[in-house]
Order: sequence, then structure tokens, then C-alpha cells
Amino acid sequence: MAHRIDTPSASSSSADTPSADTPRANTHRVDTHSHVVPPDYRAHLLDAGWAAGGLPIPQWTESEALAVMDDQGIQTAVLSVSTPGVHFGDDAEARTWARRVNEFAAERRAGRPDRFGFFATLPLPDVDGALAEAAHALDELDADGVVLLANSNGRYLGDPEFEPLMAELGRRGAVVFVHPGALPGGSGPGVPDYVVDFLLDTTRAAVNLARTHTLSRHPDLKVILSHGGGFVPYAAFRIAATLSMAGGHSPEDTLAELRRFYFDTALTASPVSLPSLLAFAAPDHVLYGSDWPYAPTAAVEFFTGQLDAHDLDAETRQAIERGTAEQLFPRLASAG
Repeated sequence: MAHRIDTPSASSSSADTPSADTPRANTHRVDTHSHVVPPDYRAHLLDAGWAAGGLPIPQWTESEALAVMDDQGIQTAVLSVSTPGVHFGDDAEARTWARRVNEFAAERRAGRPDRFGFFATLPLPDVDGALAEAAHALDELDADGVVLLANSNGRYLGDPEFEPLMAELGRRGAVVFVHPGALPGGSGPGVPDYVVDFLLDTTRAAVNLARTHTLSRHPDLKVILSHGGGFVPYAAFRIAATLSMAGGHSPEDTLAELRRFYFDTALTASPVSLPSLLAFAAPDHVLYGSDWPYAPTAAVEFFTGQLDAHDLDAETRQAIERGTAEQLFPRLASAG
């Protein structure tokens, strides 16, 4: 099957460009992988010399976010703070920053609930702080879910010490967006974390969650894996077979656990990766993702164009672009 690359034109006239307050008529997508960078948080990261897995910390403004959303046909973006998160070794500082970035994101959602949602940042590996912030964000700030890094200071999701948090999120039927970060052992020379290691970090978290049966023990928990799930769809049968060799896990059991995840299409809609993802995951477990602004606008345009070029049936396309998100976030159904 031939696939064309159909990226939006960068030379559209101003007459054809909708204002930030008036999305164009065909703006319908829900973007569950869209990052927010509060100005004071960005300044804090820059002052401390932090980067995002080798990427510089971008600037974020609401007006620019809305402009990109309109250009890419995105009705609503569910905002999240990316790696490195807010925990830099001090629990009290992490709790403070989690509250600050969540309040910033909540203001965006409150001001334009049709255009923005947000995943609340939690200060893992501080479990008590994470439980407190989850309650505040979900109950008081109307967060649409929470964002968790695949590993927090070297401890992966699925770690027994994180079980109280996962149990509480499961009790609430929460949506959890998993974003990768730096590998605990560091990256190889010459290749930044975001090029390859992010994919492995996500995969390690997914396998650890599957190995510990976290999602089957908390069946109301909905977990979205970034970037098409890393290597999970491509390597799922190898993972299932080899994990069974370690004992205690049948291949069928592991595959069933891995299929419980949801997957976003951020940087993953190529003619090679999207068919692999759809061969493994049901269409109602795949969501549109842009990864803006860490993925620059040109990259978002490219991969959205790749998605547009795929020969998908109408039901599958609707599920990816909006339907699955409406199931996870029922409040968005009325905004469609």
C-alpha cells in the first residue's frame, strides 16, 4: 500500500488562518500528548541546568498552543508536564512544584474547557505526596487524570512501593498518562535520551506493570503509553515469550496484560510504526498525540500528515482522533 506525506502548508494566508478563539470547522481531534511549560517552572529548570532528555526546555504560551491546535485540527489538548517532572531529590520542593504546575494547568482548563484539559503532575517517588496531590488535583482542580514518569529516580511503575498510589488511582478509575524520561543507567554516548532511550524507558515501565499484573488487579485504571508504547507493539510477542522463560508468566497472560494499555500516536504515525501499533492494539485503545512543543511544529505537521495519509476506515480514524478520548474523558463528548 502506498502512503503519501501530506503535511499542512506553512504558507497559508492570514485570511485562511482562524483566530485562537475560533477554531476552524474541521477542528475535532483530541490530543492526549500535549505538553505545558509554565514560565516559572521553565525558569527553575533552566536555572538548575535541567533538560528534557537532551531536549532544550521550550517556551509555551496559550496563544501559540491554540494556533498550533487549530492548524492541526485539534479541538482539545490534554496538557501535561514532561520529563524531568518536579522531583529533583527533595520531597518538600517537589510537592511545591507539583502544586504550582498543576494550578497553572488548571487555570488553562478552567478558562477554556473546550480547548484544554490536563493531567496532574505528581511528585513521585514521594508516595505520600503523590497521594495528597492526586486528591487535590482530581477533587479540587478538576484534572482529567495524572501524568507519571515511567521511572522515578530509577524505580519503575509497578514497583511495590508505588502500589498505594496505583490502588488509589484504580479506585478512582483514573486515567494515567505515562511519559518516559532518562534511563536509570544513563544514555549511551552521542545519542540523546529522546532519540532511543525514551522508547526503552516506556517499554520497561509497561513490562513491569504487566509483570506485576497492576492493571488486571486494578481493572478500572486506564493507562496511556507515550509514543505508541515505545517498543511494546513491535516486540510484544518476544516480550511475552521471553518473560515466560523467567517463570510465573504465560505468554498469553502477558499479552493480555499488555493489551490493556492505551497508546498515543505521538511521533508514531509513520507507514511502518502505525500499522504495527494497530496490528497489536485495538483501535479503541489508540489516541492521537502531537508531543508539542517538545516536538517542534514542523515535526507535528509531518506526523499528523502521515496519520492523514494512512488508508484507515472511518471507524478506526474516528476512534484514534476523537472517539477513544471521549470514552476516557466523557466531558469531551459534548464538546465534539
